[in-house]
Amino acid sequence: MYKADVQVRVRYAETDQMGYAYYGNYATYYEVARVEAMRQAGFQYKKMEEEGVMMPVTELHCKFIRPAKYDELLTVRVSIPSLPEMRMKFLYEVFNEQGIKLNQGETTLAFINKSTGRPCRAPGYLLELLKPHFE
Repeated sequence: MYKADVQVRVRYAETDQMGYAYYGNYATYYEVARVEAMRQAGFQYKKMEEEGVMMPVTELHCKFIRPAKYDELLTVRVSIPSLPEMRMKFLYEVFNEQGIKLNQGETTLAFINKSTGRPCRAPGYLLELLKPHFE
């Protein structure tokens, strides 16, 4: 299983009247963490997209446990539970600075050929980067 920790700070513009991170921002926190976790593994979404493969989100699940608050530095732990094929699942756990779990969720993304709009397999170089984490 591949795992990476990414930090995100709750900005004022992301909070509601109570000073809590607005629930809709968690999808963005997941995206930021997902992209940075993949970058840590040596993978760049931009390169893949330039080569004609897109990865739209097809599912999003989110469970709120406690609120994140304005100016907290959050750690988003991203896990990839299995090697991707035509879809790729990401698991997320969001912790505050005290290590308390605030949120958990998951997303599923599909690999899509940009020119045809049809599903395709995960790029070989992505699989090569991830394989060592599953041996």
